[in-house]
Amino acid sequence: MKLTFAGAADTVTGSRHLIDTGEAQILVDCGLFQGFKKLRDRNWQPFPMPLEQIEEVVLTHAHLDHSGWLPVLARAGFRGRVIATRGTAELCRILLRDSARLQEEEAEYANRHGYSRHSPAEPLYTVRDAELALSLIEPVSFDTAIGLSGGLQAVLRPAGHLLGAATVTFRKRRRTLVFSGDLGRSNDLLMRPPRTLDSADTLVIESTYGDRQHVDEDTEAILGQVIRDTAARAGTVLIPSFAVGRAQLLMYAIWRLKQRREIPDLPVFLDSPMAIDATRLYRRFRAYHRLSAEETAGMFQVARLANTPEQSKAIAGLHMPAIIISASGMATGGRVLHHLKRLLPEPENHVVFAGFQAGGTRGEKIVNGAPEVKIHGAWYPVRAAVTQLDGFSGHADADELIAWMAAIKRPPQQVWIVHGEPQAADALRVRIQETFGWPVRVPEHLETVDLAL
Repeated sequence: MKLTFAGAADTVTGSRHLIDTGEAQILVDCGLFQGFKKLRDRNWQPFPMPLEQIEEVVLTHAHLDHSGWLPVLARAGFRGRVIATRGTAELCRILLRDSARLQEEEAEYANRHGYSRHSPAEPLYTVRDAELALSLIEPVSFDTAIGLSGGLQAVLRPAGHLLGAATVTFRKRRRTLVFSGDLGRSNDLLMRPPRTLDSADTLVIESTYGDRQHVDEDTEAILGQVIRDTAARAGTVLIPSFAVGRAQLLMYAIWRLKQRREIPDLPVFLDSPMAIDATRLYRRFRAYHRLSAEETAGMFQVARLANTPEQSKAIAGLHMPAIIISASGMATGGRVLHHLKRLLPEPENHVVFAGFQAGGTRGEKIVNGAPEVKIHGAWYPVRAAVTQLDGFSGHADADELIAWMAAIKRPPQQVWIVHGEPQAADALRVRIQETFGWPVRVPEHLETVDLAL
């Protein structure tokens, strides 16, 4: 059996892992590359094998860097099953449709305003491609053995991190291959902690925060101070946010701050149709997260919802203290760009990034002090205050990754580290060697390895 690291092998994005059993080809995750242009270009490059020859896809979770390339796969002729938990399947229906719509809109906008290097600009995929991909998803329950091609069996177990997120254990006879997916935090405000494992002969583990620990700080209190200070100077707090997971956590935190009267009763706007739809799922899948019915209702009711472009434009026209939560979380696209164009140049405003910013993204440039950023072909000065809140991250940090691995009773014979920037991946490699003495490597992009399975 062979494993090809077709994505997330030298970066924190584009998760795609191809299992070749000798009888079947199974893809674990089918994610978009995001960030630097050289990475985004991989979305357009040929895959290591004809896409129509892949028999099945197994998704760890719905974030676009794990699911967002599915429409490309479907358009190329893939007609197999896409295995996903019920929560992941529902979130994919929101995320993939929105991703396709945004790509169509951005291509149309680029053509209309003439700032694309390509003539005409084309979307990576269309809404029609996304609908085709969604028709192939087969929802499954946690902890249920699923028979796959090539004599494999898969079990998906809760990973925290996001609604429906899972680790995946593949089994053939008595041998196991485990993919961690993205692991959540042990003390996340919103999600339950990731389930630990008894054993893994081969382990493929993420390393997003492999070189650091989350700062020991009261993140809610810091957010509260930012809101109070910005309101005092009649500014607006803009929070670029991932629509799924992070937006809901932020609304819950703001609701808690308002309940304790630690911030003024400012209007809160959720300007993301995708985030609005995703928030409704947190009511439907309450068993997946920590919140009570009252807390879930409070999270949903704290914000005024902007579904339509007209409602979004109305928010952009307001000149009053307010809080705006809008996608995308790394400021790579979506409605948040229009708010950034208006709010970044004014010093009374405050932009709060609530999580990891991948290299090459607009969010990473702003967080690292860029004096100006390019949006829709024009340059905008960064005069607003900028804060990055690490404590709202949905990813396990280095200590939590090590603690999760320490619970494995039968040690792996090989560990492969993926889904991290090179420095983070290598730092985790060193810690695993020093802590456990396990054989561990960081693979290269498109590297193929043999598995004893």
